[in-house]
Amino acid sequence: MKSRKNYAAAFILAAITAVLAGGYVYAATEHFSDSTTDQAWDAWTQKWETQVSRDYEKIALTPGADETKLNFAWYSKADGTATPKIEISKRSDMGQPVTFEGSTVPAIDGYLSNRVTADSLAENTTYYYRYYKNGVPSDTASFKTHTFNSYSMLYVGDPQIGASKGQSTSRGEKLENKSELNTAARNDAFSWNKTLNTAMNANPDISFILSAGDQINKNVNGKDPGNEIEYAGFLNADWIKSLPVSTTIGNHDSTNESYSFHFNNPNDTQLGKTTAGGDYFYKYGPALYVVLNTNNYNCAEHEQAMRQAVETYPYTNWRIVMIHQDIYGSGLDHSDSDGIVLRTQLTPLMDKYDVDVVLQGHDHTYSRSYLLKSDSKTHSNYNFHDWDNVSDEEGNVFPYSDASYQAQNNCYTIANTMSGGVTNGDGTLYMEANSATGSKYYELIPGKQDYIAVRNQNWNPTYSVICINSNTFAIDTYEIAAGKTRKIDDTYELKKTNASRR
Repeated sequence: MKSRKNYAAAFILAAITAVLAGGYVYAATEHFSDSTTDQAWDAWTQKWETQVSRDYEKIALTPGADETKLNFAWYSKADGTATPKIEISKRSDMGQPVTFEGSTVPAIDGYLSNRVTADSLAENTTYYYRYYKNGVPSDTASFKTHTFNSYSMLYVGDPQIGASKGQSTSRGEKLENKSELNTAARNDAFSWNKTLNTAMNANPDISFILSAGDQINKNVNGKDPGNEIEYAGFLNADWIKSLPVSTTIGNHDSTNESYSFHFNNPNDTQLGKTTAGGDYFYKYGPALYVVLNTNNYNCAEHEQAMRQAVETYPYTNWRIVMIHQDIYGSGLDHSDSDGIVLRTQLTPLMDKYDVDVVLQGHDHTYSRSYLLKSDSKTHSNYNFHDWDNVSDEEGNVFPYSDASYQAQNNCYTIANTMSGGVTNGDGTLYMEANSATGSKYYELIPGKQDYIAVRNQNWNPTYSVICINSNTFAIDTYEIAAGKTRKIDDTYELKKTNASRR
């Protein structure tokens, strides 16, 4: 096994932070995306106040159990007759529609969550749809399918609408998230929409979005509606009503039920649950996607979910896992502390279930690993205790900088360091996505870890484009600066010459 680089600089910084602030403090930098500099800002502020911020009834599209299905979820008022119904047509005038009916569950006070699944979708087809709220149809919207066995996706990290709170704008305003206006959410929702529009203009054939968690920022508990204005900002983006989004539960989503009311995730395993929901999976063409709620530290349940997914779809050529916490990342705030709490438990599972790629969020920096495997040794397991400390299996509590914690997380081997890509490679690629909105950024860790191939922090919103077919997984990553895109990493490809799995 190759040893990790010395982290003395990081530990010294942590120690200084502990002395000054009484703990291992996680803090955003002064960098953020200031939307007030955009020429469209003034019109947006009007729209936010009069239309967006109190409209909780936006629809969300989610991938279905397989490529022929699509899931929908939306709020409607609870004071009328529930009509959880979707009409889908191949005609823009909604002629000859097919009707799909679903179910409702009580959501936040005064609202129902409607959930419907459409099936028998064909590839390379434009569909028009409308959904019903208390018997009244919505305006017509549309979505488009592409080739099922060769397609592209957007992979984004931490939109975290509302996380720019405390920052100061070009107009001298300090952003906040406590008032009914929530100026932080207003700022970040504008940037989220801008990122999606920029990415889709450059990549019009995207099939769906993969979001690695923290769709919103405000931590509230149970059915508290305090984060609904942030979900309103997230779901208001122009492309959301036309583009399915597969979301991961981030630590900012985890404590509140609103996530489960807004997203109708397929193949809900009822495993790995927190208040927001648990693990789920789906197949799309040649790939199996397993989305784990790593805010739950019960990896025995996560393994059950992975096993269930593989048994349901055993013959996909690619297996992709998406989690929020970055067990292999390179950001200062999480990558060597709470981000690796699950590393000793999850790394062997990626080997056991032959996972090709793990997509991560949480640390608001960009990195790409080498191909990694478990070192096949026995290591201690850990639990998240708080933002300053970790606990071991015996319940002992100690700081993240503790030498034994760091040493136990030397639980990997570097299987391949080839640049540009690998053919028939052994091991798992770990990607870390920076913020898609720029609502919050973190610094890179002082010394690049030996498992990291490439990393970046340019203080700009980023997104990745993943292209996949039976033989190739390719990923390109871009930053958005001054309205233009620029690649921040070379194209990286995983190839398989034998397309059949097992």
